[in-house]
Amino acid sequence: MAKFAANLSMMFNEVAFIQRFERAANAGFSGVEYLFPYEETAEAIAAELAKYNLTQALFNMPAGDWVAGERGMASIPGREDEFAQGVQTALKYAKALGCKQIHAMAGKLDVRFTPEQQQACFIKNIQYAADIMAEHGIRILIEPINTRDMPGYFLTTQKQAEALLPEIARENVFIQLDLYHCQIMEGDLLKTIERLWGKFSHIQIASVPYRHEPDSGEVNYPWIFNQLDEMGYQGWLGCEYHPVGRTEDGLGWLKQAQS
Repeated sequence: MAKFAANLSMMFNEVAFIQRFERAANAGFSGVEYLFPYEETAEAIAAELAKYNLTQALFNMPAGDWVAGERGMASIPGREDEFAQGVQTALKYAKALGCKQIHAMAGKLDVRFTPEQQQACFIKNIQYAADIMAEHGIRILIEPINTRDMPGYFLTTQKQAEALLPEIARENVFIQLDLYHCQIMEGDLLKTIERLWGKFSHIQIASVPYRHEPDSGEVNYPWIFNQLDEMGYQGWLGCEYHPVGRTEDGLGWLKQAQS
Protein backbone atom coordinates (compact mmCIF):
# COMPACT_ATOMS: atom_id res chain seq x y z
CA MET A 1 0.00 0.00 0.00
CA ALA A 2 1.21 3.49 -0.86
CA LYS A 3 2.77 5.71 1.81
CA PHE A 4 1.50 9.28 1.74
CA ALA A 5 3.43 12.31 3.01
CA ALA A 6 1.58 15.57 3.63
CA ASN A 7 3.28 18.61 2.15
CA LEU A 8 3.19 21.04 5.05
CA SER A 9 4.09 24.04 2.90
CA MET A 10 0.79 23.69 1.05
CA MET A 11 -1.48 21.70 3.35
CA PHE A 12 -2.90 22.57 6.78
CA ASN A 13 -2.20 26.25 6.18
CA GLU A 14 -5.05 27.01 8.57
CA VAL A 15 -2.49 26.82 11.38
CA ALA A 16 1.13 27.86 11.91
CA PHE A 17 3.80 25.62 10.37
CA ILE A 18 4.92 23.99 13.60
CA GLN A 19 1.30 23.01 14.37
CA ARG A 20 0.82 21.26 11.03
CA PHE A 21 2.66 18.13 12.13
CA GLU A 22 -0.09 17.31 14.61
CA ARG A 23 -2.77 18.04 12.00
CA ALA A 24 -1.07 15.75 9.49
CA ALA A 25 -0.77 12.88 11.95
CA ASN A 26 -4.38 13.24 13.08
CA ALA A 27 -5.51 13.22 9.45
CA GLY A 28 -3.87 9.85 8.82
CA PHE A 29 -0.52 10.75 7.28
CA SER A 30 2.56 8.81 8.35
CA GLY A 31 5.07 11.13 6.70
CA VAL A 32 5.61 14.80 5.92
CA GLU A 33 7.52 16.90 3.44
CA TYR A 34 7.76 20.64 2.83
CA LEU A 35 9.77 23.18 0.89
CA PHE A 36 12.08 24.51 3.60
CA PRO A 37 12.53 23.88 7.34
CA TYR A 38 14.99 26.69 8.01
CA GLU A 39 12.72 29.18 9.78
CA GLU A 40 12.37 26.65 12.62
CA THR A 41 15.16 24.99 14.56
CA ALA A 42 15.97 21.42 13.65
CA GLU A 43 15.38 20.48 17.28
CA ALA A 44 11.84 21.90 17.28
CA ILE A 45 10.90 20.01 14.13
CA ALA A 46 12.50 16.80 15.35
CA ALA A 47 10.42 17.03 18.50
CA GLU A 48 7.22 17.26 16.46
CA LEU A 49 8.21 14.31 14.30
CA ALA A 50 8.90 12.19 17.37
CA LYS A 51 5.80 13.32 19.21
CA TYR A 52 3.49 12.35 16.36
CA ASN A 53 5.49 9.38 15.02
CA LEU A 54 6.01 10.98 11.60
CA THR A 55 8.72 10.29 9.04
CA GLN A 56 10.47 13.22 7.41
CA ALA A 57 10.29 12.14 3.76
CA LEU A 58 11.85 15.11 1.99
CA PHE A 59 12.73 18.80 2.07
CA ASN A 60 14.66 21.22 -0.15
CA MET A 61 18.12 22.61 0.16
CA PRO A 62 18.26 26.40 0.62
CA ALA A 63 17.16 27.96 -2.67
CA GLY A 64 18.32 31.57 -2.49
CA ASP A 65 15.99 34.55 -2.13
CA TRP A 66 12.62 32.87 -2.61
CA VAL A 67 10.60 36.07 -2.12
CA ALA A 68 12.63 37.78 -4.84
CA GLY A 69 11.88 34.92 -7.23
CA GLU A 70 14.99 32.78 -6.93
CA ARG A 71 14.37 29.06 -7.27
CA GLY A 72 17.67 27.47 -6.37
CA MET A 73 21.21 28.00 -7.62
CA ALA A 74 22.62 24.60 -8.57
CA SER A 75 22.82 25.57 -12.26
CA ILE A 76 24.06 29.15 -11.82
CA PRO A 77 27.83 29.70 -12.25
CA GLY A 78 29.40 31.93 -9.65
CA ARG A 79 27.22 30.73 -6.79
CA GLU A 80 29.07 27.52 -6.04
CA ASP A 81 30.16 28.68 -2.59
CA GLU A 82 26.59 29.58 -1.66
CA PHE A 83 25.41 26.21 -2.93
CA ALA A 84 28.09 24.45 -0.87
CA GLN A 85 26.97 26.34 2.24
CA GLY A 86 23.42 25.21 1.52
CA VAL A 87 24.58 21.61 1.37
CA GLN A 88 25.98 21.90 4.87
CA THR A 89 22.84 23.59 6.19
CA ALA A 90 20.61 20.92 4.65
CA LEU A 91 22.84 18.18 6.01
CA LYS A 92 22.54 19.55 9.54
CA TYR A 93 18.75 19.43 9.31
CA ALA A 94 18.65 16.07 7.54
CA LYS A 95 20.72 14.43 10.28
CA ALA A 96 18.57 15.92 13.04
CA LEU A 97 15.32 14.95 11.30
CA GLY A 98 16.37 11.51 10.11
CA CYS A 99 15.64 12.59 6.55
CA LYS A 100 17.19 10.46 3.81
CA GLN A 101 16.25 12.56 0.77
CA ILE A 102 17.09 16.18 -0.09
CA HIS A 103 15.91 18.04 -3.18
CA ALA A 104 18.46 20.41 -4.75
CA MET A 105 16.60 23.03 -6.78
CA ALA A 106 18.29 23.80 -10.10
CA GLY A 107 17.55 27.51 -10.41
CA LYS A 108 16.42 29.51 -13.41
CA LEU A 109 18.02 30.02 -16.78
CA ASP A 110 20.38 33.01 -16.67
CA VAL A 111 21.03 35.04 -19.82
CA ARG A 112 24.60 35.67 -18.68
CA PHE A 113 25.44 32.02 -19.37
CA THR A 114 24.87 29.51 -22.14
CA PRO A 115 22.67 26.46 -21.48
CA GLU A 116 25.83 24.36 -21.75
CA GLN A 117 27.55 26.40 -19.04
CA GLN A 118 24.56 26.08 -16.75
CA GLN A 119 24.34 22.35 -17.34
CA ALA A 120 28.02 21.88 -16.56
CA CYS A 121 27.58 23.91 -13.36
CA PHE A 122 24.51 21.88 -12.39
CA ILE A 123 26.28 18.57 -12.89
CA LYS A 124 29.29 19.67 -10.84
CA ASN A 125 27.18 21.02 -7.98
CA ILE A 126 24.96 17.94 -7.81
CA GLN A 127 28.04 15.73 -7.79
CA TYR A 128 29.44 17.76 -4.91
CA ALA A 129 26.20 17.55 -2.92
CA ALA A 130 25.83 13.84 -3.64
CA ASP A 131 29.36 13.07 -2.45
CA ILE A 132 28.78 14.93 0.83
CA MET A 133 25.38 13.33 1.42
CA ALA A 134 26.54 9.83 0.47
CA GLU A 135 28.68 9.72 3.59
CA HIS A 136 25.45 9.92 5.60
CA GLY A 137 23.27 7.62 3.48
CA ILE A 138 21.27 10.53 2.04
CA ARG A 139 20.01 10.84 -1.52
CA ILE A 140 20.05 14.00 -3.62
CA LEU A 141 16.97 14.48 -5.78
CA ILE A 142 16.57 16.55 -8.94
CA GLU A 143 13.06 17.59 -10.01
CA PRO A 144 11.75 18.79 -13.37
CA ILE A 145 9.22 21.60 -12.87
CA ASN A 146 6.69 22.70 -15.49
CA THR A 147 7.15 25.93 -17.41
CA ARG A 148 3.68 27.24 -16.59
CA ASP A 149 4.11 27.32 -12.82
CA MET A 150 7.80 28.22 -12.90
CA PRO A 151 8.75 29.96 -16.16
CA GLY A 152 12.43 29.94 -16.98
CA TYR A 153 13.38 27.05 -14.70
CA PHE A 154 16.48 25.15 -15.80
CA LEU A 155 15.07 21.63 -15.45
CA THR A 156 11.63 21.09 -17.01
CA THR A 157 11.12 17.54 -18.31
CA GLN A 158 11.67 13.99 -17.15
CA LYS A 159 13.64 13.27 -20.31
CA GLN A 160 16.04 16.11 -19.48
CA ALA A 161 16.48 14.80 -15.93
CA GLU A 162 16.94 11.24 -17.18
CA ALA A 163 19.68 12.38 -19.58
CA LEU A 164 21.47 14.18 -16.75
CA LEU A 165 21.71 11.13 -14.47
CA PRO A 166 24.54 9.38 -16.37
CA GLU A 167 26.37 12.71 -16.63
CA ILE A 168 26.11 13.20 -12.87
CA ALA A 169 27.10 9.56 -12.37
CA ARG A 170 26.36 9.27 -8.66
CA GLU A 171 24.53 6.29 -7.19
CA ASN A 172 22.68 8.42 -4.64
CA VAL A 173 21.18 10.87 -7.16
CA PHE A 174 17.60 10.21 -8.22
CA ILE A 175 14.72 11.95 -9.94
CA GLN A 176 11.93 13.47 -7.89
CA LEU A 177 9.00 12.44 -10.08
CA ASP A 178 6.20 14.98 -9.64
CA LEU A 179 3.26 13.62 -11.63
CA TYR A 180 1.58 17.04 -11.68
CA HIS A 181 4.54 18.63 -13.46
CA CYS A 182 5.02 15.55 -15.64
CA GLN A 183 1.41 15.52 -16.83
CA ILE A 184 1.60 19.19 -17.82
CA MET A 185 4.90 18.85 -19.68
CA GLU A 186 4.81 15.33 -21.09
CA GLY A 187 1.80 13.24 -20.05
CA ASP A 188 1.87 9.48 -20.65
CA LEU A 189 2.32 8.97 -16.93
CA LEU A 190 2.36 5.20 -16.61
CA LYS A 191 4.79 4.71 -19.50
CA THR A 192 6.99 7.43 -18.00
CA ILE A 193 6.92 5.66 -14.63
CA GLU A 194 7.84 2.39 -16.34
CA ARG A 195 10.67 4.02 -18.32
CA LEU A 196 12.11 5.74 -15.27
CA TRP A 197 11.71 2.79 -12.91
CA GLY A 198 14.76 2.64 -10.67
CA LYS A 199 15.74 6.21 -11.56
CA PHE A 200 13.30 7.99 -9.22
CA SER A 201 12.93 7.58 -5.48
CA HIS A 202 10.12 9.97 -4.62
CA ILE A 203 6.77 10.75 -6.27
CA GLN A 204 4.58 13.80 -5.77
CA ILE A 205 0.92 14.18 -6.69
CA ALA A 206 -1.69 16.87 -7.29
CA SER A 207 -4.66 17.28 -9.60
CA VAL A 208 -4.12 18.68 -13.07
CA PRO A 209 -4.60 21.43 -14.14
CA TYR A 210 -5.42 23.24 -10.88
CA ARG A 211 -3.09 21.53 -8.36
CA HIS A 212 -5.81 20.62 -5.88
CA GLU A 213 -6.78 17.31 -4.25
CA PRO A 214 -5.88 14.27 -6.38
CA ASP A 215 -9.50 13.11 -6.67
CA SER A 216 -10.30 15.84 -9.21
CA GLY A 217 -8.89 16.86 -12.58
CA GLU A 218 -7.67 14.89 -15.55
CA VAL A 219 -5.43 12.29 -13.86
CA ASN A 220 -6.93 9.04 -12.57
CA TYR A 221 -4.85 8.81 -9.41
CA PRO A 222 -6.62 5.80 -7.83
CA TRP A 223 -5.63 3.82 -10.93
CA ILE A 224 -2.06 5.16 -10.73
CA PHE A 225 -1.87 4.18 -7.04
CA ASN A 226 -2.96 0.64 -7.90
CA GLN A 227 -0.37 0.41 -10.67
CA LEU A 228 2.37 1.58 -8.33
CA ASP A 229 1.30 -1.02 -5.76
CA GLU A 230 1.41 -3.76 -8.37
CA MET A 231 4.84 -2.59 -9.53
CA GLY A 232 6.14 -2.72 -5.96
CA TYR A 233 6.85 0.96 -5.39
CA GLN A 234 8.24 1.34 -1.86
CA GLY A 235 8.80 5.11 -1.74
CA TRP A 236 6.67 8.00 -0.58
CA LEU A 237 3.87 9.79 -2.38
CA GLY A 238 4.21 13.44 -1.47
CA CYS A 239 0.92 15.35 -1.50
CA GLU A 240 2.12 18.65 -2.89
CA TYR A 241 -1.21 20.32 -3.60
CA HIS A 242 -3.27 23.33 -2.59
CA PRO A 243 -6.47 22.21 -0.83
CA VAL A 244 -9.66 23.72 -2.22
CA GLY A 245 -10.85 24.59 1.30
CA ARG A 246 -10.01 23.39 4.79
CA THR A 247 -7.41 20.64 4.35
CA GLU A 248 -9.21 17.99 6.38
CA ASP A 249 -12.44 18.51 4.44
CA GLY A 250 -10.74 17.39 1.23
CA LEU A 251 -9.12 14.18 2.44
CA GLY A 252 -11.78 11.72 1.34
CA TRP A 253 -9.36 10.53 -1.34
CA LEU A 254 -6.81 9.59 1.35
CA LYS A 255 -9.29 7.50 3.32
CA GLN A 256 -10.23 5.68 0.12
CA ALA A 257 -6.60 5.06 -0.84
CA GLN A 258 -5.81 3.67 2.60
CA SER A 259 -8.86 1.43 2.84
